[in-house]
Amino acid sequence: MILVTGGAGFIGANFVLDWLAATGEPVVNLDKLTYAGNLENLQALDGDGRHVFVRDDICARPLVDALLARHRPRAIVHFAAESHVDRSIHGPDEFMRTNVEGTFTLLEAARAYWNGLAGTDRDAFRFLHVSTDEVYGSLGPGDPPFAETNPYQPNSPYSASKAAADHLVRAWHHTYGLPVLTTNCSNNYGPYQFPEKLIPLVIANALAGKPLPIYGDGMNVRDWLYVGDHCAAIRAVLAGGRRGETYNIGGWNEMPNLTIVKTICTLLDEMKPDSGGRYERLITFVADRPGHDRRYAIDARKIERELAWRPAETFETGIRKTVHWYLEHQDWVAHVQSGAYREWVQKNYGGRE
Repeated sequence: MILVTGGAGFIGANFVLDWLAATGEPVVNLDKLTYAGNLENLQALDGDGRHVFVRDDICARPLVDALLARHRPRAIVHFAAESHVDRSIHGPDEFMRTNVEGTFTLLEAARAYWNGLAGTDRDAFRFLHVSTDEVYGSLGPGDPPFAETNPYQPNSPYSASKAAADHLVRAWHHTYGLPVLTTNCSNNYGPYQFPEKLIPLVIANALAGKPLPIYGDGMNVRDWLYVGDHCAAIRAVLAGGRRGETYNIGGWNEMPNLTIVKTICTLLDEMKPDSGGRYERLITFVADRPGHDRRYAIDARKIERELAWRPAETFETGIRKTVHWYLEHQDWVAHVQSGAYREWVQKNYGGRE
């Protein structure tokens, strides 16, 4: 049994589905079901006794203690986080609460639980914290990719909150001996991603004939990681990662945002032609967001060297699978595009010209 936090969100839900398919080991899934958590992501597990869902808050220490005592997990895999930079700019409070206070609460609960274990159970226990490459800051065009040894230089409330959480995880290992693992991943994409993020937003807007908003000049560069590859990497780190170590997980796919959007448009032209013309006609450049990091890139050689993991998908194969999934799951998209979501899109993009 493992305990997963945030397992109804984009990456967390993909991980739960991947984990059960790959290992069959039961999962207790703790998720508050905020705007990005969606039980429809886990519909395939309805009636599956290996998946125990608990709707609650990672900041609720008595609840976390009770779950650990009842289910006796061998590991905690911590995905739960507020994760969108734009949302952190508009309202940083929840980011500090969930990402910092929530991680602290989980660490303290895990420490108490681990101290009560004995023998092989104590030796085998792991706390795996899922983080982001954004904690490292921004790179120049010629800078080498982020390695695990790069200094932290977060530039947004979101990345600052994740950096704080990373530091807490490190400190609980070095001070208390808690057997932790940390992963820092690049931009994920794939099925079940909430449509405020670039790739699903572009797909949804294009199909609706709406503008495809691109910040600034569209040349901000990210490394893109297919979510299925990320799930496989986390399984590898949990199985063989060294206690206290950090592993960067990347897709080896650096690409500017404008190229991403044009690639999606080309795939939609092929898969779902629009009688109004090519989808690229909808591209609209909008004012850049504050503190927008220019480039991220991940050096994922450590995880390849130590754990023999490397992404199975190229960007070309992964983005084709992703566009196809969204075209085949328009009901899911319609359900998550609630009134609250539409209000958010207007708040974030409505004043940008």
